[in-house]
Amino acid sequence: MTPETLSPIGGRAAWTGAELAQDTGWIMPLPPAATQEIDAALAGLGERAPPRFAAADFPLPETAGFLARVAEELEHGRGLVRLTGLDPARYAPADLKRVFWGLMCHLGTPLPQNTTGEILAEVKDETGSGAAVSAGTARARSRSTGPLRWHTDKCDLLALLCASNGIAGGVSRIVSTVAIQDAMAARCPDLLAVLYEDVWRARPADEEGEGMASRPFPMPVFARGPKGDFTSQYSRTYVELAQGQPGVPPLTERQVAAMDRLAAIADELCIEMPFEPGQIQLMNQHVTYHGRTAYADGAGGKRNLLRIWLASPLSRALPAGHAGQWGDVRAGALRGGAMPGRSALAA
Repeated sequence: MTPETLSPIGGRAAWTGAELAQDTGWIMPLPPAATQEIDAALAGLGERAPPRFAAADFPLPETAGFLARVAEELEHGRGLVRLTGLDPARYAPADLKRVFWGLMCHLGTPLPQNTTGEILAEVKDETGSGAAVSAGTARARSRSTGPLRWHTDKCDLLALLCASNGIAGGVSRIVSTVAIQDAMAARCPDLLAVLYEDVWRARPADEEGEGMASRPFPMPVFARGPKGDFTSQYSRTYVELAQGQPGVPPLTERQVAAMDRLAAIADELCIEMPFEPGQIQLMNQHVTYHGRTAYADGAGGKRNLLRIWLASPLSRALPAGHAGQWGDVRAGALRGGAMPGRSALAA
């Protein structure tokens, strides 16, 4: 670390929730031609479904230019965009998945989300009881009605489409990790320095298979790439999963204090907004964390989010030490996912 590492970064990615509540430019409507272009592209697919088509098979003459600007905003701007204007009631469930996949292929390359080959996940209550799961793996927690703590997914871009929402709760929470870094630089630089040091974490078997789950790895919460670009990959759940495994040192008091302060500042600086059907939330996983409040399904509706992980061709270079987690640290590389180096697109 250098003094510059622990200095504020600033820029458009260092937003606060209060600022986004006043400046809603991050909420972007699809262009007027989008619906007609999407319907035409959908009709041209025939019987093909994800992952058996890519962007070239889902042509969007005018909308593609709009999506290219969205991709730039995600990498070089705020790192957060919410798209509006898609009507999920217009499409059968299988067609809605094809539409979502086709749109997202214009932003990057879809990735496998676990070693069983899940490529387009449905994040919904799978408990059968509506009970909130507050312990165990991240997948178990997310597929229940419980709240989710601040975390990132292992991809450059996370895309979530709200197909339907629960009758109460399920508020989306997003925070700028650049803003967290800057706040800690001003308030508690000693704890910020701890987050630039390695912390051990592990990924669970239900995401990456038994082999990967048995190999904890060290990686800092905050880091800078070879050109100084900021990145943060974090889940406190994964840190907790590593504890007690062979060769993993116990967390120090300073590490616990640093993670506690990170969470408190994230709660302070985040934006919270209901997630409405048809909206697509796009988050750069190097500069944002996300979470949610608990929710309740019922006779009035059930919450279901469609999720795609993307490797972005515009992505930043990562530190060399991140290769074990990402597979490839070069800018614009095919990286991340449960099987690094593997595209979810069919050959």
